[in-house]
Amino acid sequence: MTEVDPRAIRAASDVLEYSGLVAIPTETVYGLGANADDEKAVKKIFEAKGRPQNRPLSVLITGEEALSTWAKNVPQTAYTLARRFWPGPLTMILPKADQVGDWITGGQATIGLRAPGHPWALALLKAFAGKKHRGIAAPSANTFGKISPTSAKHVMDDLGQKPRGKVDLILDGGDCHVGIESTIVDLTVTPPSILRQGAISKTELEAALGIELTMGQAPAAVTAGANKNHYAPKTAVTVIGSIEEIASIKAKKMAVMAPNAPLAPLPKNIVKWIETENDPSQYARTLYARIHEMDGLKADRLVIVLPPQGDAWTVIRDRLMRMAGQH
Repeated sequence: MTEVDPRAIRAASDVLEYSGLVAIPTETVYGLGANADDEKAVKKIFEAKGRPQNRPLSVLITGEEALSTWAKNVPQTAYTLARRFWPGPLTMILPKADQVGDWITGGQATIGLRAPGHPWALALLKAFAGKKHRGIAAPSANTFGKISPTSAKHVMDDLGQKPRGKVDLILDGGDCHVGIESTIVDLTVTPPSILRQGAISKTELEAALGIELTMGQAPAAVTAGANKNHYAPKTAVTVIGSIEEIASIKAKKMAVMAPNAPLAPLPKNIVKWIETENDPSQYARTLYARIHEMDGLKADRLVIVLPPQGDAWTVIRDRLMRMAGQH
């Protein structure tokens, strides 16, 4: 993580003021940010990403003090979770405030809010939010449905920076230190429901609230990352349960990611072998960066040996299955 550059933050705030797009580093993935109150600017997000207009966007805010600006009838559970997990990788679904534009919510009556836990994102929000608690609409800074970006280079390689690219300014805050998307919890229902598994576990949320949560099945038009083949690289992906299954895969050139040391000798059709970490947090931190790397090898297929089952690996297994369209 690089030290926050005040000049870059001022420049980014100016871009947001004038309806521009800024790629923002967060602890999860890089976001494509626009002034959430500016319909013209928000529409640029959809155009840059190729994202369907009916998909709602989450909004980054400074913290719990901004909840009542963006949401109404805010339940006590929201404040409890904000005090426990914000700033951090938790997005809360709440009833939207009356003044929130449909260009943010896709015409829905709810809104997703998050206070990110990255010094660059927090610095930009502090500079931009002001007394009116303005927010920044910020889905992931990638082409819709593709691999999430966890570095400024990923954003540059995908969306690019103007004049040749689609983003007015890319803030380089280093690699994301969580590396996997936020957990989304719906607080408009009782009991609360987890709509997307992410960096904060169901167990952690239940411990904070003292109640049991349900696992929701939100339609793709409601929750980011709900597509069956979301987070997909350009190269076809196959996920398998063990190394032994590699021999049955027919591909002239394949790249392999596995929790084991490379096969010896390495078959000629394997152009890259990546040995993954045994710790789920470390695995998550490097997951998207490694998929980006493998996708650039011009292989016919990316083969990923799934990590073990268990609560700690649930989110990672979910993302890998979605990459392969096998969720």
